[in-house]
Amino acid sequence: MNKPDLIEVEDLAPAEVAELDLYQKREKIYTRKIEGFFQRVRLFTGWPLLAGYFLLPWLQWGDRPAVLFDLPERKFHIFFMTFWPQDFPLLAWLLIISAFALFTVTVFLGRVWCGYTCPQTVWTSIFMWVEQRVEGSRNQRMRLDKAPWSLAKAGKKFSKHFLWLAVAFFTGMTFVGYFYPVRELTLDILTLQVGAWGAAWTVFFTLATYINAGWMREQVCVFMCPYARFQSVMFDSDTLTVAYDKVRGEPRGARRRDADKSAEGLGDCISCQLCVQVCPTGIDIRDGLQYQCIGCALCVDACDSVMDKMGYEPGLIRYASERELGGEKTHWLRPRLIGYIVALLVMVTAFSWRIYNRVPLEFTVIRDRSQLYTEVAGGAIENVYTLQILNMDEEMHSYTLRLDGLDGAAIIGETELLLNAGEIRSLPLRVRAPREAFDRPSSAFEFVIESDDDSRLSDRAESRFLVPLESP
Repeated sequence: MNKPDLIEVEDLAPAEVAELDLYQKREKIYTRKIEGFFQRVRLFTGWPLLAGYFLLPWLQWGDRPAVLFDLPERKFHIFFMTFWPQDFPLLAWLLIISAFALFTVTVFLGRVWCGYTCPQTVWTSIFMWVEQRVEGSRNQRMRLDKAPWSLAKAGKKFSKHFLWLAVAFFTGMTFVGYFYPVRELTLDILTLQVGAWGAAWTVFFTLATYINAGWMREQVCVFMCPYARFQSVMFDSDTLTVAYDKVRGEPRGARRRDADKSAEGLGDCISCQLCVQVCPTGIDIRDGLQYQCIGCALCVDACDSVMDKMGYEPGLIRYASERELGGEKTHWLRPRLIGYIVALLVMVTAFSWRIYNRVPLEFTVIRDRSQLYTEVAGGAIENVYTLQILNMDEEMHSYTLRLDGLDGAAIIGETELLLNAGEIRSLPLRVRAPREAFDRPSSAFEFVIESDDDSRLSDRAESRFLVPLESP
């Protein structure tokens, strides 16, 4: 068998030699500021999220913060409800619901979550706004970066990074405030009495915000976010995405505002590059759908502003489906989308029902395995148990213990209990029953605990009662 000829590098023509740099240096993206309908929509979606994020830790619910994830006490307070580690299945359920909600929105509207409500996008927009206010427009920022260092340049750079760090600090401190009462944290920081862990986490999240939103920006969306990689799997030909209408826009070409585009054989696109200059990830939407696109619609507002100046119909770049761009009608209701909606509604309904019917009481029974049973005077049999009772409510309650399914049995021990909010009680007790009441060596029964002052607080725990075998 003949081996294939090897081609030496020296034998290649210059035009055939290409160099690929796998570690290419990032080129800074200078975005142009643009106003428009979709940017106003982004304000209406972003500001409520920001307000909620920064204000929630400061709200009080009684004598505690309304939202506080108290890790040392293993309590997670959310307004009037307190969750415990035993409620972690609810968290898993909530994450699954969130995933299905993301799938549903993506099938219908593409990557709209990233463009309007993703924290990375929202905080990056804040940092870009600060940069524009301090350093000026796109062209001014480009000239500033190319200019030699001077006092004016240093002053602008220092002001920008100082403001960035200020925003990042309040972001980091607020995040820590969800786990450490924010009023105490703020006072401790101002008086320099904050503990090592509080200071460490505040610094960590401050730097994380400063680096992600100030320096990495689009690289987080393009290279670090997994959603950018698998979003296309959820798209179909009816999904609405930010798209360029090639049929209407091509062939491109610059022209005067009063020029007759039909006579010159041109489409509506005037190659102004404005759609590229406003893109936070630096792509050209006219090249088609790309995973870097976050669906922010900045290019839509930019293009519509140009179309308005040229006297053309808006929508050259718009939210459109693949079918619409191909001249067909978009199918709004389709089996895939309906399936996601139905699954989401079922899960939300079941989750809401579970939360509504959640009993803030944990009750478990452990049977003593070191001694199966004890025979006492009079022919009675005793079994030993340890009850674990957790009052997960935020109020003190009194409880009563009783047996169900074990005729003639009685509890030897404490049956009337008073538990404070969040108290865990380990209660050893014995159950005594006459031997003649049983016709088999093992009988199932239940311990029942009921609150005397709240009918919803009740629970059951199954166990077994053992007696000796009959002598042959």
